[in-house]
Amino acid sequence: MRKRSTATLIAALVAGSLCAAAPHPRAAAAESGVGNPAPAGAPPRPAIDLDTVTIPQLQARMSDGSLTSSALTAAYLRRIKTIDPKINAVLRTDPTALRQAAASDARHRHGATRGPLDGIPVLLKDNVNTRDLPTTAGSLALAGSPPDADAALVTRLRDAGAVILGKTNLSEWANFRATKPTSGWSAVGGQTHNPYVLDRNPCGSSSGSAAALAASLAQVAIGTETDGSIVCPAGMNGVVGHKPSLGLVSRAGVVPISAEQDTAGPMARNVIDTALTLSVLSGGASSRPGGPAGLQDELTRPHDLRGKHIGLWRLPSLGPDVDALMSRTAARLRHAGAEVVEVTPPYQQRLAALEFLALLSEFHRDIDAYLATRDGPQNLSELIEFNRTHPGERTCFAGQELFEQALAAPPTTDPEYRAMRAELKDLSRRSIDETMATHRLDAIASPTNPPAWTTDCARGDNDVIPSSTPAAVAGYPSLSVPAGFVNDLPVGLLLMAGDHQDGKLLSLGAAVEHRLHAWRAPRYLPSLGPDAPAPSASSPQPPRRTRASADR
Repeated sequence: MRKRSTATLIAALVAGSLCAAAPHPRAAAAESGVGNPAPAGAPPRPAIDLDTVTIPQLQARMSDGSLTSSALTAAYLRRIKTIDPKINAVLRTDPTALRQAAASDARHRHGATRGPLDGIPVLLKDNVNTRDLPTTAGSLALAGSPPDADAALVTRLRDAGAVILGKTNLSEWANFRATKPTSGWSAVGGQTHNPYVLDRNPCGSSSGSAAALAASLAQVAIGTETDGSIVCPAGMNGVVGHKPSLGLVSRAGVVPISAEQDTAGPMARNVIDTALTLSVLSGGASSRPGGPAGLQDELTRPHDLRGKHIGLWRLPSLGPDVDALMSRTAARLRHAGAEVVEVTPPYQQRLAALEFLALLSEFHRDIDAYLATRDGPQNLSELIEFNRTHPGERTCFAGQELFEQALAAPPTTDPEYRAMRAELKDLSRRSIDETMATHRLDAIASPTNPPAWTTDCARGDNDVIPSSTPAAVAGYPSLSVPAGFVNDLPVGLLLMAGDHQDGKLLSLGAAVEHRLHAWRAPRYLPSLGPDAPAPSASSPQPPRRTRASADR
């Protein structure tokens, strides 16, 4: 029943957006020109603002013939060439991208479009299999031949007419290699930088996808998450990221950490594009145009938060500046008619203690199965030896302690492991379900991230970010939308809800986005100086993550 409800809500959200194609709240400049006139014989350049335009606006333009996918794709390719050297987010572009766009243009001319993503350029995180492009997970061990087949989600994107624009950098092995990694670094791609302040970190592991979107290098991107690696990069780069309910998007053909928590999900600069992309990734009826009257009113009306109940999990461990931003955010939501109460989901210490141990066993099982499908190391033991003998794998940090611990972890057939995973599932779901039931909530909200820390290979990441864990372990949906800035660094608001409530969460996220209106374009500042002081040892905070409970 819940899955049918989710599909219906996403379908309504999408149908409404395509029917109305209303401007996004921050899209006042969406019709301003970009670039100079195209050379003779080249595709016409789109008179749009790539920072602000939404998919419904693009589809409306392609439907009336004033824009082509070829022009849009060429504009993004030019922008990658111009902007990406600053941030190093895109590993490679697809040499067939313009041919894909031309095929979409032909479908538009003949009235045979395949849905909302037809002709829309999409970037893929480089742990998502593509049959015609390398898929490396950031590791030199997989840098040879491409996989034999596309991931299931890539097949859905291609069937929907999306233009596969290229692959993005990521934290190597989705940040499940070393105890002191540096997010956004991989041996294949080097270091990705935060577009807002270039010496700051983009968070992981979908770092390249988020940074590319912040810099407007594609319309949407695909990330993956085990715990935090869609929502944290989204928050830290000022974009929207949705971690779907577990199983809503197929994980077939995605380099794994844990089948019990892994999911791919959409990232975009606004909620409606995120919802449209999820509709395709999930394979629902919402991937087709038409359908029932939609929820467009809920996306655009100024008072659409009236009667909503939101629980604010403050997380003071992220620092006083973030806490002050959460206070301002709560005040704005209340002013829009929402009831906001403070909550503290239970069982968080126990979840933090158990999650890492379970992930070690699951990673060993799942990475062995994946490596057997690829050229190169065939199991975790061979992968560890590869890293020991290839200096390029140690140019930022040398450690592979998580690999070594996973190799020694008990198998997933072990009774103690089974009991641990069962307890994790039970406590994580109860932490959300009980909190929402007690306070009659539509969602739990929390800060997604602290201000980005300075990237430092010697130190590694400086992250204590517990907000993603309940939904990640439970397999419930979460959504990060921009909340504001601390100095020049973005901070997201993370929304989470019950199992397969993705449609309701996206609708609420659109209303929150409309009210907060918190996005602004990056300025590519070289530096802000040193990081703010970390929370003191006496401050209340959860145990520090040790790659244990996150794939950041």
